[in-house]
Amino acid sequence: MYRTHNCGELTIKNKGEKVVLAGWIERIRDLGGIKFIILRDRYGKTQLVVSPNSSAYKVSQELGREWVIQVKGKVLERPNETKTDTPTGEIEIDVEEINVLSKAEIPPFYPGEKVSEDLRLKYRYIDLRNGEMQSNLIIRHKMAQTARNFLNEHGFVEIETPYLTKSTPEGARDFLVPSRLQMGKFYALPQSPQLFKQLLMVSGFDRYYQFARCFRDEDLRADRQPEFTQIDIEMSFMEMEDILCLMENFAREVFKSVGIRLPEKFDRLTYDEAMDKYGSDKPDRRYGMELVDFTEYFKETDFRVIKNVIENGGYVKGFITSIPISRKIASEFEEYVKQLGLGGLLWFKVEDKIVSPTAKFLLKNYEKIVEKFKLKKEQVVLLAAYDDKEVLNGALGSLRLKIGKEYFKELEEGYDALWIFDFPFLEWDDEENRYVARHHPFTMPKNLEQKLDEIKAYAYDMIINGMEVGGGSIRIHDSDIQKKVFEIIGLTEEEANEKFGFFLNALNFGVPPHGGIAFGFDRMVSIAAGVNSIRDVIAFPKTTSGTCQLTGAPSFVEEKQLKELSIEIHKGGIENEEHEG
Repeated sequence: MYRTHNCGELTIKNKGEKVVLAGWIERIRDLGGIKFIILRDRYGKTQLVVSPNSSAYKVSQELGREWVIQVKGKVLERPNETKTDTPTGEIEIDVEEINVLSKAEIPPFYPGEKVSEDLRLKYRYIDLRNGEMQSNLIIRHKMAQTARNFLNEHGFVEIETPYLTKSTPEGARDFLVPSRLQMGKFYALPQSPQLFKQLLMVSGFDRYYQFARCFRDEDLRADRQPEFTQIDIEMSFMEMEDILCLMENFAREVFKSVGIRLPEKFDRLTYDEAMDKYGSDKPDRRYGMELVDFTEYFKETDFRVIKNVIENGGYVKGFITSIPISRKIASEFEEYVKQLGLGGLLWFKVEDKIVSPTAKFLLKNYEKIVEKFKLKKEQVVLLAAYDDKEVLNGALGSLRLKIGKEYFKELEEGYDALWIFDFPFLEWDDEENRYVARHHPFTMPKNLEQKLDEIKAYAYDMIINGMEVGGGSIRIHDSDIQKKVFEIIGLTEEEANEKFGFFLNALNFGVPPHGGIAFGFDRMVSIAAGVNSIRDVIAFPKTTSGTCQLTGAPSFVEEKQLKELSIEIHKGGIENEEHEG
């Protein structure tokens, strides 16, 4: 038996017991010849004491940090002055025997040390010894178990879908896998199990879920990975309201499993409301600072910049805040919004009088705003005028978020949860020069007879603390509607059949009304763990360049492997040789 207890288990109740522990050496101290060793495993830490007259003392002289050892000894109560407020802080082990299970070289860093992320990822197995990282993965485990239990109890069936599937390039870029048996052809790794889960609804499995691995070859950032986990869920004979209520309860239960209480009722905002108030379809409302339409307060101005915008049907919008504004700070903000498409930024501050570089031109307008909104000393109003409302909202929304993160960190406590719905069904793609589906082309539109840019979708996103943690929709279950949607987004009948023929064919054989949602599980865990990057809740993540620092992937492969696939590497990329069949 390697151990009778773990390193976080023993308490004063075990006083006098003979025990066996095993783990890693976290720290060694020598006080007057007596060795104090902190032994660590994933459960906790226990203090060991080796006195000079112990039979284990000679071995203790040779030990090093991160060695793996087994110790045998007796549980003693610590002297009162050395007790600590930790689970094992009242006891220590009087060591009688030490067995070295594994020696360790001096590591590039010790668990918990502040080092570069590249170094942490290269030696991830050392990084994962850190208690915080282990806690993150245990949080992930608890949330996963609770998610499964909830769905099982509500009649859902867990079903796996293929990793090697057909490329259907309507969304992010696919990861492609060459086929050796079908030369010149490729599988694609799934961006999501979207069509398969809909086919399961056609098959009569009216409640499905899967912890699905998904793959997207896209630009990476803190909340994106080339491979990630989503909790994929689909339901038949459920209207949108039914799905929102059930999934709201699901999210509450999952977060409750790690001690987090989400609101008893999630707020709901339409997409248009979210953009108008926060300049984002995933707003973090904890910062306040809602966007306000100030256009009416400037209709009589002669200030040319604003006058021209209003006369051209544009808007003046902004928000009220309480930051220590100065010309230098305002100039930085102005450069920021210019990069987002705006021409500039106006501001004024309320003191004994209104302070602003443009006060001599717009004082009366500013005074109206002060009076209407009952502004107090030290409050600041940031404004911008622009013809395109979407660009204006987006830029101000980004500035609002930037200010919130820089100046109001104290407001980030708590959990803000809401649904966003009534998304636009289509969005214009300049590169493709056509309308494309905003979510995916299998989402049910609300009214296809409206102008294309006015069609709304039966789609919905769950937002927690400004992060989209789940997104879904009611699906199209009518083949005529599906064909019409393909036509709208510019797919010919031939192209639609080539890409989605197997799915279109299934729509002809009795399809129940259905809908679903996919939760970004990594994002959910990162919120629960209170970390800024999903890399900190994934055991072996990739960097923002898509590389694995631990294994060196992606890597070059042997010429023999390439020849088996009829692939030749050319400077600047990979090209396929022509093959038949």
